[in-house]
Amino acid sequence: MDPVSLVVGALAAGAAGGLTESASAAVTGAYAALRDRLRRLFTADREAAGVLELHEGNPDVYQEPLRHVLARSGAAGDYEVVAAAQYLMTLLDAAGSAAGKYSVDVRGAQGVQVGDGNTQTNTFTAPPPGT
Repeated sequence: MDPVSLVVGALAAGAAGGLTESASAAVTGAYAALRDRLRRLFTADREAAGVLELHEGNPDVYQEPLRHVLARSGAAGDYEVVAAAQYLMTLLDAAGSAAGKYSVDVRGAQGVQVGDGNTQTNTFTAPPPGT
């Protein structure tokens, strides 16, 4: 799974599952830790901080804007952010985590897409001769 998809998915799942009264203390704490790490990273970026707050209230509507600010800011490449997102998903989806669904490794990848039921079309050009 790519880091941006992992973080967006974890935040959406955490907002849905972590804010209910029946959520375990571990889920609530893991969601808060992920959100707080992102808030610290977004301290100087008002747009990103605003999108993060709006996403918490309405994850479906703000999924794409959140993807954009995570990619633009480099936050999804932050080790602590990725680790916090993986931990939250481990709590929310133990079976998926055990199966490796939330593992992140995109070394040497091109045209990466992660998720269930996606469709993607890529066109890659060959490198110039001699490279």
